[in-house]
Amino acid sequence: MLNVKLPKYVDPRKLADREINITGVIAIVEMAELAPMLVNSDVEVFADLKFARDELRIRTISGSVKASVQVECQRCLEPVDVDLVANLNLAISYSEEKAQTLPKYYDPLIVEEDDLELLPLIEQELILSLPIVSYHANCSIQTSFGDGNPVTVSETEKPNPFSVLASLKGSTDKK
Repeated sequence: MLNVKLPKYVDPRKLADREINITGVIAIVEMAELAPMLVNSDVEVFADLKFARDELRIRTISGSVKASVQVECQRCLEPVDVDLVANLNLAISYSEEKAQTLPKYYDPLIVEEDDLELLPLIEQELILSLPIVSYHANCSIQTSFGDGNPVTVSETEKPNPFSVLASLKGSTDKK
């Protein structure tokens, strides 16, 4: 893996016109929104971005962003390893109105200025690729009640919501 640091700002128009590929790393510790969601933020994100123009002459950014991170297991609260992969298929737009005219197979990226800051773009894509609920595949946490005895879901009995109807039916049969 390359240890080339990604640039902070790029001009997506020029890069797309020249069909430039950018490959490099960014430290997650620099990502103010993503880092607090992780157990350990001493991880680097690998990004491979291709700036180009498609057959409709739309400027695009495609590629992937990858990182192996640790998040907290929602069952046992221990670290669990998660591989984050975000595949990008963005079309560069310069206004909200132009973004609405883009083909539906692109996600619009509105760039109002000349330069695009890569860090927030990559950070948001990684946040979107986080699992909704993180847990170990074989987590051994059991539910227990006040007496300290572990109880599994199959051992508990649920009251029958129709038991009242059964008692009413029994009283009408006697008449």
